[in-house]
Amino acid sequence: MSKGSVYDEYQSPDHWVDVFRSYYGPVHKAFAALDANSQAALENKLIALLRKADRGGRAGLVVPAEYLETVITK
Repeated sequence: MSKGSVYDEYQSPDHWVDVFRSYYGPVHKAFAALDANSQAALENKLIALLRKADRGGRAGLVVPAEYLETVITK
């Protein structure tokens, strides 16, 4: 196993929420399970978290992410 880092780039925190809400299953399901007020609250919390993690400044949203790579051999 090895750990790696990537930087995800989006136009803005709002853009990130739109993309993940539409196309990423776990985020899509989370929003679908909530009423309108709770969806708005979740969106606001996600945007605040993304702004805190942003490394892109005015150039757009750039968020560091880590991943774990596992290679299985026979």
